[in-house]
Amino acid sequence: MPAYILRRLIQSALILLGVSFITFVLLYILPADPVRQIAGRSATAETVASIRSQLGLDKPFIVQYGTYLWNLLGGDLGRSYLQKTEVGALLVSRLPATLLLMVAAIFCELAIGLTLGMIAALYRGRPLDNVLMLGSFVSVSAPQFVVALLLLYVFAVKLGWFPIGGYGTFAHLVLPALTLGILGSGWYSRIMRSSMLDVLRADFIRTARAKGLNRTRVILAHALPNAILPIIAMVGIDIGMFMSGIVVVESVFGWPGIGQLAWQAIQRVDIPIIMGVTLVSAFAIVLGNLLADLIAPLIDPRIRLR
Repeated sequence: MPAYILRRLIQSALILLGVSFITFVLLYILPADPVRQIAGRSATAETVASIRSQLGLDKPFIVQYGTYLWNLLGGDLGRSYLQKTEVGALLVSRLPATLLLMVAAIFCELAIGLTLGMIAALYRGRPLDNVLMLGSFVSVSAPQFVVALLLLYVFAVKLGWFPIGGYGTFAHLVLPALTLGILGSGWYSRIMRSSMLDVLRADFIRTARAKGLNRTRVILAHALPNAILPIIAMVGIDIGMFMSGIVVVESVFGWPGIGQLAWQAIQRVDIPIIMGVTLVSAFAIVLGNLLADLIAPLIDPRIRLR
């Protein structure tokens, strides 16, 4: 176990290094000029050159990246070009809202996806199974902003059950969490259906039935714990999908999280914030996958880490 964790930590560090390099390259070759965003359209060439020098953007790429990497090793994510605030402080202030939304959204998609997937498996080949699988296909294919705006229009504007946007109460959390939950539930329902079908054909299920156990106990006590194992790995991978979806959903609902911060930074070409959000997202994905791999053997002793 210690050797496995050490190896994974080294791999994770290399992944984060690669992510930082690729992101820095893409931002370096970006046609948009952050200096123009700061100086304004009416700024003189001398003013633009002065700001570029102050930010260190007049230096070669390797020098800029090396400086950023050195500061990053010391825990310094840089300073926002426009907000004049440390990126680390901005991320820390926005992180609780994003984590709250992520936890609620994962709960929603697991509750929806696992339930529908299990029902589809139990009614395999019947009309209900076809309807549920069609619904799962639609949910994973629907654009995020379409689902968000649809829920916002129906439940906030027309029915008035929830606030249009904002942050602070449970009512503000429901619609953004439900949006992400619906979008992610399709994957879980399809995986759960496939896994449940495999488990229901296993010998130990036939043995349980032969012992006279009722159908509900066979499904909940024997089939479900084994069918749910692939879902554990999916939750870790799903963090990456959440970080991409959160940018859109937080912007639509006015949720003050990292996604909204990233969207504002992209519009203003605020490179330090974009780099900070990207690295935090990559770290969350790597950590989620590592935790999923470590938790799986605790649930099923048959799984061994290599």
